[in-house]
Amino acid sequence: MFNNKGKKVNSIKQIFSIKDLENLCGVKAHTIRIWEKRYNLLSPDRTETNIRTYNLKSLRKLLNVTYLVNSGYKISRISKLNETEINEYVRSIVTDNSTKSQAINSFKISMLNFDLELFLGTYEQLESKRNFRQIFADVFIPLLKEIGLLWQTDTISPAHEHFVTNLIKQKLLLNIEKLQYSKPSKNNKAFVLFLPENEIHELGLLYVNYEILLHGYKAIYLGPSIPLDSLPNMLSFHQNTVFVSYFTIKPEKDNISKYVDDFNKAICAQRVSEFWMLGKQIMHISKSSAPNHRYFESISALITEL
Repeated sequence: MFNNKGKKVNSIKQIFSIKDLENLCGVKAHTIRIWEKRYNLLSPDRTETNIRTYNLKSLRKLLNVTYLVNSGYKISRISKLNETEINEYVRSIVTDNSTKSQAINSFKISMLNFDLELFLGTYEQLESKRNFRQIFADVFIPLLKEIGLLWQTDTISPAHEHFVTNLIKQKLLLNIEKLQYSKPSKNNKAFVLFLPENEIHELGLLYVNYEILLHGYKAIYLGPSIPLDSLPNMLSFHQNTVFVSYFTIKPEKDNISKYVDDFNKAICAQRVSEFWMLGKQIMHISKSSAPNHRYFESISALITEL
């Protein structure tokens, strides 16, 4: 079974190179080798060509060790702890410390261990000191960027990515629901948010929805994979309707300019409406001078327009 990126969904990565560990833990390969030699911290296997390989247990241990080092513990002290003791130290620190870097590392440990309790505990600590907007901007966005790089380099599996992104999505939906109970305070425009057909990466668009509601606007969130021919019906939603979409992988670069043209034919032929676009695929659009088109390089850039 394959996901939309063409990789096996049911294969959990079990063997890691020292480069994988460097990518995941933020510790240079040279340092990892020193820790192995001086403190016997890890015991890698060797290939026939004498290349180090590490199992999932070793990776989890190094993530925890890195967390402790970043929290001020000496590697000489950590090396004397057994695995259970290391895990307990990590959990105790999570309850006392929720800085950005430590929280991101904690969420990575949660992802690698499929540890729901650790994810929720870390989030609760962040929530006690930050509002959701700050948590998303300061922690979740950097975490998601890092996860994307880890995925692209085959350092983590799709199962790891899906585990943590679905938990972030849950938090987004909870905070969106809280805002939906408030009556919109601004009536000069309303927003319709959707993803194009076969686009399923909705975290970015969900957060845009959160910001739109937070700014007091009316919004209808349609979600992923919406056919263009279903959008004209949304023009009756408000006299000044702004359509918002987030292009992560779809439409593909050779088709995206045509997609924007098709949007104009389907929607703007009936009534000129603004079309706000985000996502990495917008770099492939042949930018038009149409006044109703807006291209945003980031969510923060879009927020400044609200």
